[in-house]
Amino acid sequence: MTDTDQRARRTGSLEVKDLVKDFRVRSGMRSSKFRAVDHVSFTLEPGKTVALVGESGSGKSTVARMIAKLEKPTSGEILLDGEPSAARGVALMRYRNDVQMVFQDPFASLNPFHTVGHHLERPIKIHHRASGRDAVEAEIERLLERVNLNPPREMADRRPHELSGGQRQRVASARALAPGARFLIADEPVSMLDVSIRLGLLNMFARLQREENLGVLYITHDLATARHFSDEILVMYRGQVVERGPSDRVILDPQHAYTKTLLAAAPNPENHGKLREEVRAELARENA
Repeated sequence: MTDTDQRARRTGSLEVKDLVKDFRVRSGMRSSKFRAVDHVSFTLEPGKTVALVGESGSGKSTVARMIAKLEKPTSGEILLDGEPSAARGVALMRYRNDVQMVFQDPFASLNPFHTVGHHLERPIKIHHRASGRDAVEAEIERLLERVNLNPPREMADRRPHELSGGQRQRVASARALAPGARFLIADEPVSMLDVSIRLGLLNMFARLQREENLGVLYITHDLATARHFSDEILVMYRGQVVERGPSDRVILDPQHAYTKTLLAAAPNPENHGKLREEVRAELARENA
């Protein structure tokens, strides 16, 4: 790879264009189509965080799985550095060098029979990030230090059941970084963790974004963390993006009734009841 190619790789974007996902739903002898994602588009830039916000069932995790190549889109395309992303073979491996996912459940995403070191060693070798035992071990230690798991050599020898939920999610994050990812898809990465340790994980993601120049897609139902840890917010409702914009604008001056509903559902002692009534009235007018 030339110097020009490497510079382009560092500054390229991940673009989602008109992404659609339909699922077949069977009920007895009948089959129908359910549209989980309906023409979703956005661009993820290096060094920026985009929050995809919505309630359960809004389609945000399906978007994440399509970007991670775990689901095949019904239509639309995903462009990496301006080029269509591949679905198989060597080109898919190259795509996964750059685009990785951190899953919601840190208890299910790690194999309990293998050590932390094993979970990191595999992507390092598969994606040719280091060769030779000493180099691989050094890279494992570097990754564990990047996610604040110290001392790294001791942590590498542990198994998942010996770690807390927060530590497991840090291991999962290190595994996502192991191939040299430029774009990180974080699907509700702190929702299954204790409230007391969520802030530490979010601060870690924010630090890695700055220091590694990562583009981060942060998927959440929590508007408060979306505001503080993202540059742009996209609000999803029934598979569609119904509102988007800079984080502060979306939170402080929401335009769509559904965004106002999410804000009204969050604990807020000031004018909470009044806002909820206004939202109900607006939604009733839209559905009339």
